[in-house]
Amino acid sequence: MAVAFYDLTSAAGLKKLDDYLLSRSYISGYQASKDDLTVFAAFSSTPAAEYVNVSRWYTHINALLRISGVEAEGCGVVIEGSAPITKEAIATPPSADTKAKTEEEKKAAEERAATIKASSKKKESGKSSVLLDVKPWDDETDMKKLEEAVRSIEMEGLFWGASKLVPVGYGIKKLTIMLTIVDDLVSVDTLIEERLTAEPFNEYIQSCDIVAFNKIYQSDISPTHEKLRQSEAKNAVGCSSAPLMTLQRGWNNKSKLLV
Repeated sequence: MAVAFYDLTSAAGLKKLDDYLLSRSYISGYQASKDDLTVFAAFSSTPAAEYVNVSRWYTHINALLRISGVEAEGCGVVIEGSAPITKEAIATPPSADTKAKTEEEKKAAEERAATIKASSKKKESGKSSVLLDVKPWDDETDMKKLEEAVRSIEMEGLFWGASKLVPVGYGIKKLTIMLTIVDDLVSVDTLIEERLTAEPFNEYIQSCDIVAFNKIYQSDISPTHEKLRQSEAKNAVGCSSAPLMTLQRGWNNKSKLLV
């Protein structure tokens, strides 16, 4: 049975609709239907706020039309005293609006994802300069082969530098060697325990000691400080032919190398 309402441009018509919607969410049934669209199309503007139930219903239907549209058929409704309402007036708005909104939301989501991805990119890892003592088993160990074995170890983020042989007594010499590591890629402890003192390198290497471990802060390095660091590195290992590593001394706090 069709529901009938009087001219919704009049106060009497609005009052009747307001009373009708007091206990209802929709014109007919339990979901928005073409009946709601018929009544909605009868309004030339937003209803006055004094008609609380009509305003609530109108806002809800307006939101549905913007988001998803209305497809249920309904039971039929008649608006008396109003101009005839065409099918076009009560038809669900074209999906183009919804599609456009969906595209905008998709684009916004992609932009947010790109922003999150950019902000979560791994920052450039810091570096450290390490001075390492590599000790042989005895005085009969071939130190040339020992150094070759050490330098043969290759790891991402590991860079070998200058070196020298230092007498420790009883004809035994140790290899003092510099290396630079990328902190997030190389662990010195792992390098010693799993590589330098493991097979096959333990044929030549008895043990390793970390003599100095210094952070390298690029922002703190001025040309003058860089030259001074290189000079200290050169003196520390006593070798000018091999590449020199940069030792971090802090701003004005020089660290000394113990060989």
